[in-house]
Amino acid sequence: MKHALSLCLAVTATVLAGCAASPAVLAPPPQSQACPAEVPVGARCYNGEDGHGAFYRIAIPSNWDKQVLVMHAHGGPADTGPAQSSRSEEDLKRWAVTVKAGYAWAGSSYRRGGYGVTMAAEDTERLRQIFVQHFGSARRTLLHGQSYGGGVASKAAEIYAAVAGRRGPYDGVLLTNSVLGGGQLAHTFRLDLRGVYQYVCKNHPKPDEVPYPLWQGLPMDSTLTRAELLNRIDDCTGVRKPAAQRSAQQAANLATIVNVLKIREQSLAGHMNFATWLFRDLTQLRLDKRNPFDNSTAVYSGSANDAALNAGVLRYKADPQAVAELAKDSAPDGRVNVPTLSIHAANDPTAFVELESAYREVRERAGSAQLLVQTFSDESDHSYLAEAQYPALFTALLDWVNKGDKPTPQAVLALCRGYEATYGKGCRIQPDYRSPPLSSRVTPR
Repeated sequence: MKHALSLCLAVTATVLAGCAASPAVLAPPPQSQACPAEVPVGARCYNGEDGHGAFYRIAIPSNWDKQVLVMHAHGGPADTGPAQSSRSEEDLKRWAVTVKAGYAWAGSSYRRGGYGVTMAAEDTERLRQIFVQHFGSARRTLLHGQSYGGGVASKAAEIYAAVAGRRGPYDGVLLTNSVLGGGQLAHTFRLDLRGVYQYVCKNHPKPDEVPYPLWQGLPMDSTLTRAELLNRIDDCTGVRKPAAQRSAQQAANLATIVNVLKIREQSLAGHMNFATWLFRDLTQLRLDKRNPFDNSTAVYSGSANDAALNAGVLRYKADPQAVAELAKDSAPDGRVNVPTLSIHAANDPTAFVELESAYREVRERAGSAQLLVQTFSDESDHSYLAEAQYPALFTALLDWVNKGDKPTPQAVLALCRGYEATYGKGCRIQPDYRSPPLSSRVTPR
């Protein structure tokens, strides 16, 4: 696993996580830069590199009287390869609402693209140390994880929890549209997708291409592009065409895939991208060409002929060592000792809302469910929800941290409505909603 360990030469054990966070003194000082237009006027912005290959951005409001720092763990990890400075710049623009609400914001690009939840948690904590070294300690520090970053934040909350009475670095955690429960739980359905898709379409790989196990995602020497894969998907399903322009066979193919996998037509290409390039990164570069996913006992349903589908779909058994390493890197154990607040769009097309149920079960088993409040909205987006909801969530979380006022979904909704005059209409929180079990969305095995 030299790719996963290339920055951790002192570490000899084969682990997915990477190396522990290094002292911030090893990093060059942050450099002042002009703030993006999305950031409120008067804020101070900085960029830098953390000494381990990760780029970062920092933004501090002009009047930082709240003295609250929000550490941001970004989503992904569809972008594989070297770290890109532009990633943290894009994150600051998207989450400028945090600075507008009066909080300092800091986000890391992570030291590389691709999979590595514990690695990303370490990079986020390293950036927090850099902030403290150069700008001083905040009165409160919150950890905000979005999408894949929600898995990063949930793991970081465990890794850096208070120990033996010593206060941890984070006072509270906010999880938004998060990929929770660990890599195997969150991504096994994408092996189902690859298997069902190949049974139906037989073009990824094509018959004249060298075959490979679908859990590998794609051969390392493949030059297939995302545009070319989309063309293959469209050839088989007509997904880019209006329904009336699809052939009868395309319509039947698409219906089989979306009905069996319980995904939206519009999200098919995105999930296939994850099941191709992310799978290649995860299984071949991070897990030494071992498979952490298993569909050997899955019984698929929802097609016109389930018996034929189950007889014909390609089957794979997981490698126990790969399962263990992926779990060590990404699966939460629920031992979180700070308030945790989440929001998830009930119709999120990318990170299924049912993952919240899986995480709730983890926290219940660990005895920490009393420190978890989950809220849900009736939105259908993944990357960003109605803006007024974010300052409401931060306020509710801070009231919980500072005053012990544990929020309810109804209370968060009331706060949100109070912020609509400043941040725009759109409070969509559904106080009575509860996420269904993951088994209702992903084929059990």
